[in-house]
Amino acid sequence: MPYDEKLAARARDVLAERSGVKEQKMFGGVGFMLGGNMCCGVHGNELIVRVSPEESDEAVADPHVRLMDLTGKPMRGWLLVSPEGIRTEKSLRAWVDRGVRFAGSLPKKTKSLKKR
Repeated sequence: MPYDEKLAARARDVLAERSGVKEQKMFGGVGFMLGGNMCCGVHGNELIVRVSPEESDEAVADPHVRLMDLTGKPMRGWLLVSPEGIRTEKSLRAWVDRGVRFAGSLPKKTKSLKKR
């Protein structure tokens, strides 16, 4: 299933004011990485948002939010926000900012290439 390019462009616009954000194809969609940690992304027509596992229960109380379950097993700390939950720029920005806050709180990842 292709991902919603318009939603990805909207997320890019929100993230454009931040430094250190990189885009990466993943999950059959696109992910936005901050310090090597995913903060948000797009899968199909939904926004992926990464939050702390402790925030998951509160977040899924929103009728437009569910735990990400791309593998058939719901993952705490990984949310999918439906189009209804991100209709306005204000609501999209709130979810993207939430993901950025969490990813920014994690240690930066560095890729190390091992030679064999």
